[in-house]
Amino acid sequence: MAQAAKSKSAVESAKNFWTAFIIKNSIAKNKPFGYNSIVILNTGQRTDIPAFYSEWFMNRVREGFAMVRNPYNQSAVTRYEIRPDLVDMIGFCTKNPIPMLPHIAELNERGYAQYWQVTITAYGRDIEPGVPDKRQIAAAFKQLSELVGKDRIVWRYDPIFLDGKYTEDFHRRAFETMSRDLSGWTDYCVISFIDLYPKVKRNFPEARELTQEQKTALGKDLIQIAAANKIAIRTCGEGNFLAQYGADCGGCMTPAIYERALGQPLAFPRFTPSRSECACYLSRDIGAYSSCQHFCRYCYANSDWRAVKENAKRHDPRSPFLIGGPLPGDTVRQAEQRSWKASAAAAGANGQPELF
Repeated sequence: MAQAAKSKSAVESAKNFWTAFIIKNSIAKNKPFGYNSIVILNTGQRTDIPAFYSEWFMNRVREGFAMVRNPYNQSAVTRYEIRPDLVDMIGFCTKNPIPMLPHIAELNERGYAQYWQVTITAYGRDIEPGVPDKRQIAAAFKQLSELVGKDRIVWRYDPIFLDGKYTEDFHRRAFETMSRDLSGWTDYCVISFIDLYPKVKRNFPEARELTQEQKTALGKDLIQIAAANKIAIRTCGEGNFLAQYGADCGGCMTPAIYERALGQPLAFPRFTPSRSECACYLSRDIGAYSSCQHFCRYCYANSDWRAVKENAKRHDPRSPFLIGGPLPGDTVRQAEQRSWKASAAAAGANGQPELF
């Protein structure tokens, strides 16, 4: 009993500290910055929150907010409210959903719509040293599909690269085995080919991009294999060259995809993608770069393994920040958030969405 009281006291003390910090630093609370009306939160573009930081994430859900540093201006901090009336959907992108499985029921009960992208490749520990056995991940994928529904989960098989071990034939055989196993548990698989971003070149110097001929030949075969198992292929940031073979090249996180997962229309503001080849719609990521402990060699989000290990030491699941805490000179701004569901309802009633 004494230990429980002590633990509760520690939690309350930490909560009071963070509350005081936020009040003190929210001098720009009424000056939102960033995109207007952000109501889709993402947990997997900068790191893998479901795999490594699920306790932190659920603490953020229960306390109702998260503090996120701008990766290009560390003193600029955004506060995001995490409430069902302000967050239309939470996007999860992970290589290991297992730590989040015990929390799905709570997210459902709290009223959070979810959209899951689970990456399962055929690479071994030489490429993905921190990823659990793929058979475990496939089993978790099926469990997750049962919990959220197959309209809200997709399989990612990417990025695809070739070398002496991971040949085109290797990918065809592995993809066929996986497609058969996941058939019926999802309707879509997202594929993409490796892009040599600066961090990728540094961490995986021997990686080589596929030629256009290789992309076309392998992509065409994967489309056919997936179709035989009642799975449709979507491409991610690859342009339209595979559309003629049956791929959906419209993007992997589009308004139509969000609406299908949500089961209702949303009134999306106008948006210009940051990359011409990417048709994905805006969301706001609450993660931090150089914090994913899968240590995949092709990763674009980790600078190097030393930075990841250092950031892991600085992680506190009680903190509103994924990595560390407040710093001198921080400027905290409140993100502008307004449900697009409400805007869609207004549009239906009045003929015009009320977005801003």
